[in-house]
Amino acid sequence: MKTVELMLELPQDVFSAFRQEPEQFLHEMRLAAAVKWYEMEQISQSKAAEIAGVSRSEFLAALERFGVTPFQVSAEELVREVEDV
Repeated sequence: MKTVELMLELPQDVFSAFRQEPEQFLHEMRLAAAVKWYEMEQISQSKAAEIAGVSRSEFLAALERFGVTPFQVSAEELVREVEDV
């Protein structure tokens, strides 16, 4: 897989605020971004897992940890689907 390296400058005290080493902070930041983009329905679960650098099952566990539903169907859409059956 072809990759691109990005450089991000952050104040050093950010890491102590989260009580994490820079590598762990980067992992959490990637995961949080992927969860948010998934929640906003901008990307799929598999793409989010790829961005976060985790397996799809690990991404699903992260959704639970962040309090985000794994389903991208609203309650209204689900009711309409059931009524159409």
